[in-house]
Amino acid sequence: MGTFSLFHWLILLIPIGVALIFVFRKPPIGPNRFGGLPQATGFGQAIGSYFKNYVNFSGRASRSEFWYSALFVFLVAIALYVVDRSGTLNLIWSLATFLPSIAMAARRLHDVNRSGWWQLLALLVPIGTVIVLAWYCRASTVDDSREAVFA
Repeated sequence: MGTFSLFHWLILLIPIGVALIFVFRKPPIGPNRFGGLPQATGFGQAIGSYFKNYVNFSGRASRSEFWYSALFVFLVAIALYVVDRSGTLNLIWSLATFLPSIAMAARRLHDVNRSGWWQLLALLVPIGTVIVLAWYCRASTVDDSREAVFA
């Protein structure tokens, strides 16, 4: 009862192996297919962009825009929890920021030349979440067409 059979190991190792294939697979080479290089933003600009592009899944988002908006959502959630311990305001806030958070994450993945659908990889909890977080932290993919003009 305390030992793993071959079937258990396969169930455990196949999702990890699939996730690792996606990690080591490089994004397409060439210019970023999702648009030009985004500008770095400050805290206020990032929050404005977060709500302005409420459900905009196209374009790119810089690292600063993504992480400042994530920080804002987190801080408001903490403040709402302190104000209302029942969780009602927090539930409303979570529902209000669900779609913009997905859209922002898709635009962040576009910035590293990956499709926004790669967010689903985070559902493979231990490994997939780490992979997606690493992509969120990765530097922007440079637009090669802009370099060719100046070369």
